[in-house]
Amino acid sequence: MNTDKHIVVGLDVGTTKVCTIIGYQKNSELEILGVGSHPSYGLKKGSVVNIDKTVRSICSSVEEAKLMAGITTLVSATVGIAGNHIYSFNSTGVVPVKGKEITQDDVDRVLEAARAVVIPSDREILHVIPQEYRVDNTDGIKDPIGMIGVRLEVKVHIVTGLTPLIQNLVKCVEQAGIIVNDIILQPIASSRSTLSDEEKEIGVVLVDIGGGTTDIAVWKEGCLVHSEIIPVGGNHFTNDLSVALKIPHNESERIKVYHGSVLPETLNQSAHVTVQGLAGTRPREVQLGIIADTLGARAEELFKIVKDVIHDNNLQDDITGGYVITGGGALIKGLAELAEYVLERPAKIGYPNAFGGMTSVMQNPKFSTVLGLMLESDKSFVVKEKNTDIEIDIVSKLSRSLKNVFKEIF
Repeated sequence: MNTDKHIVVGLDVGTTKVCTIIGYQKNSELEILGVGSHPSYGLKKGSVVNIDKTVRSICSSVEEAKLMAGITTLVSATVGIAGNHIYSFNSTGVVPVKGKEITQDDVDRVLEAARAVVIPSDREILHVIPQEYRVDNTDGIKDPIGMIGVRLEVKVHIVTGLTPLIQNLVKCVEQAGIIVNDIILQPIASSRSTLSDEEKEIGVVLVDIGGGTTDIAVWKEGCLVHSEIIPVGGNHFTNDLSVALKIPHNESERIKVYHGSVLPETLNQSAHVTVQGLAGTRPREVQLGIIADTLGARAEELFKIVKDVIHDNNLQDDITGGYVITGGGALIKGLAELAEYVLERPAKIGYPNAFGGMTSVMQNPKFSTVLGLMLESDKSFVVKEKNTDIEIDIVSKLSRSLKNVFKEIF
């Protein structure tokens, strides 16, 4: 079987943008070939509200990435999901060990026992993520295979979503001509690209500020201990500016990106910026301090919600490493400093970790999720190759058309 190269694709269908990244693995090294980003018109707060518009946005993003990568066909992708319909909780499972040694079969059985929980009929399980195993009286075990014992227990983090909303997302991707390999919760993907193993070990909270939602992932001892989607995102900051300054949405987005800050006291109080009102009205001058007051109030509210989530789940003692803020909404000036003040813990802006083919343009918090999806896609591809002798579809379908392209690239 040809395992020295394959194509992996991450597809982030967000509220404000659809982003596609195409990667190529050769000799266990991953390299980015192409990226496509297109405004998203069919989602609200992370959920699909217009199928046709979403499909068109996905197609535009995918075509742009294919053009940059120099390939003509994409077969499948790993897709991210968020939205306030996502609900996560922790569960446990226990099974007796069949033989003397714990095998993969025992691990599979205990994970199956942990996922045997009662959930509403309109929900489905997206992830069952092991946190730790316990063999007889020994806990804190990460990999129990090969150990000797009579009782195997596991603690897991289970992520569920509303089936109709998951199916709507899958339908949109498939109508764009792409098979959905896997669906990954967006904060898990962002954590993969942004956080180091050390950060996950000592305990951090990843706060991914997207367009329609803010996604939280809490890590401790290398495990995901809590995840939650908050229905407040970058669009709310933009809307606040739009209302406060009485200007159109696209103008307030421009002001937020280029002149936004959440700390009025750090600005020159006499500094102004020119804003364009509704069509036909004259431009006018607005103090930067007023913009900062508006954005700062929303940011403070968001961080207070995050703080409440941590306290409500009794996680404040687990987060020694503080907070890592990422996503497109993380780029407003002063956000990390305000987070430190409100959350009473160290905070920093999280940039994706660099790897092959990544340009400085891509080392941007707004690409954290889609880069993580591509890395997750790569991981699941490798696992599939280890567990099966069947030729992978992607390689067989693309190898001929890509051969010439790869000769040019490498």
